[in-house]
Amino acid sequence: MRLKHNQRVSWSTRARWLFVIALLAASSCSDGRQAEISRQRLAILPPVILWAWERPEYLGTLDIEKFGVAFLAQTLTLSEDDVRIEPRRQPLNVRPGTKLIAVTRIQARKKAGGQIALSDAQRDKLVTLIMRTLELPGVVAIQIDYDVVVSEREFYRKLLIDLRKKLPEHVPLSMTALASFCLGDRWLEGLPVDEAIPMIFRMGLDDRAIKQQFENGGDVREPLCRASYGISLDEPFKMQFDSSRRLYVFNDHAWKDADLAAVANLNRR
Repeated sequence: MRLKHNQRVSWSTRARWLFVIALLAASSCSDGRQAEISRQRLAILPPVILWAWERPEYLGTLDIEKFGVAFLAQTLTLSEDDVRIEPRRQPLNVRPGTKLIAVTRIQARKKAGGQIALSDAQRDKLVTLIMRTLELPGVVAIQIDYDVVVSEREFYRKLLIDLRKKLPEHVPLSMTALASFCLGDRWLEGLPVDEAIPMIFRMGLDDRAIKQQFENGGDVREPLCRASYGISLDEPFKMQFDSSRRLYVFNDHAWKDADLAAVANLNRR
């Protein structure tokens, strides 16, 4: 049977649309499976995580069912074609059994007129150094803190891909993210991390507008940012935190009992 030209066009168009729909459905199923894998990985972590930066911290009385600790384990600096390491030098005392997240801070330092290579060798060295933090006592997850600029995004994406391949399947991988990335910038889409923590503090000129959006019931657009909040205890603002999301809390000084009480009193629905 011979089809007329308009019939052939119709069937061809329909076939293309069916193919597109099948691809979208497969992508949706894949996204759903990945979201479930991430949810299972993150389930090991308590509902509130305290950030412990480079200073002495004594957290031996924490309720380990409610609190975990994300501590700065090292700072890695990209400099031309090298990677410089600065390990943690301050004591961190925690109660046995505390769930610990090893945080690696990555930064780029350009000399006058110089450029950062962003080479494969630098990326391999970063992965090796980050993987070593998983060997520290009590560490159950890895987190990357990198204020990446546009020119470094592809390098960072490849770094996260390589890191996820090296990590044991059950180990959570998280990253910090500017709140603006979570609200409108789509570059986070598809990154191989279990959560991107929206940093809702120290936001400069956008601070008031972004906080106002959250206070009015707004939310982030990027799905990776919907598992957690990142806030600072010295920048309180009026919003209800979804209790199904993990709360990461920064403090501008060493943690004290009064600070822990303030965290416990945060408004969660």
